Amino acid sequence: MKIIFFGDSITDCGRDRQDEKSLGDGYVKILSDKLLPLYPDKGIQLVNKGISGNRVSDLLARADADVIAHKPDAVVIMIGINDTWHKFKHGTELDLVKFEADFKALLTRMKEAGIVLIFLEPFLLPAPDKFRLRPLFDKELAIINKIGLQIADEFVAYDEMFNGLCQTVSYKEYSPDGVHPTHRGSRLIADTAIKAIRKHLL
Repeated sequence: MKIIFFGDSITDCGRDRQDEKSLGDGYVKILSDKLLPLYPDKGIQLVNKGISGNRVSDLLARADADVIAHKPDAVVIMIGINDTWHKFKHGTELDLVKFEADFKALLTRMKEAGIVLIFLEPFLLPAPDKFRLRPLFDKELAIINKIGLQIADEFVAYDEMFNGLCQTVSYKEYSPDGVHPTHRGSRLIADTAIKAIRKHLL
């Protein structure tokens, strides 16, 4: 069974793009180390196709070449934080109408190709310098949740989960900057994503 992980820097996590077997050092590698020993007879192949800085439109543009052409059984997608963050970091406007159309097209493209779609919700932790992102990010999340829950085979919610945990411990336990997960944060993503993936192992 082939599973492709598709997303931005949270998926990429320093993978060697010249090595198809490189999984980076984030949640994909942690997930691999936990999942593969459980199913040694399944022939599971995990492929990391994350690219740091990507937005939803970038994934849509490379969906055919980086996912569908490889004929995976399942795809795990986490995307969306850069669509908001780049507005504040680079001045790139976020057109929510276009975002919704691109997001729906991305997920629909996977389903039409017969690929099991597992979507991991993006998240934003309460780092003080990220407070200004929250109003726009909430609008984006509303779109992601509406469409994701309609189309994806599995939808794993992280924003409320992480922010709930940050009520009792510092956000820095899970992310130094409110966006990129620490090892502890990556373990949480991996542990919850595995539960969704296991439902669809062939």
